[in-house]
Amino acid sequence: MNQPIKVEKTLTINKPAAELYRFWHNFENLPHFMKHLKDVKVHDATRSHWTATGPLDATVEWDAVITDDRENELIAWKSVENADVANSGSIHFQPTPNDRGTEVKVITEYNPPGGAIGDAIAKLFGESPKQQIGDDLRRFKMLMETGEIASTEGQPSGRK
Repeated sequence: MNQPIKVEKTLTINKPAAELYRFWHNFENLPHFMKHLKDVKVHDATRSHWTATGPLDATVEWDAVITDDRENELIAWKSVENADVANSGSIHFQPTPNDRGTEVKVITEYNPPGGAIGDAIAKLFGESPKQQIGDDLRRFKMLMETGEIASTEGQPSGRK
């Protein structure tokens, strides 16, 4: 069995926990700010099917089940058997002191195809999950605070 890789990222978002929880809990919203996520189909209250782009544009798919769900506080999940990438994780929504937004913490653990070697190869192609999750969380913050995700894609670089 490969050694699982654990990633943890935290960011404060200037919105109430309830609003962030509601948006995230509708998993079909996630591809709007998770760059490598192609599609999420919700089957019922606890089960969903996920399709993502892996290293070298490979498509990876898995079914996931919610293992813990505490309204406005926590959503935890794990992939079910036969996932292309076995994974589990949670997202925590903790109001900050003095009502200054919500601390959002994502913890995910996964077994990359090819183990640590597969993870190293993925990093060479800019697909490091640590980087992805940090970037996804920053895009989530932008989307929730401003209603859009700032991007420079398609804009001229200003270089000659």
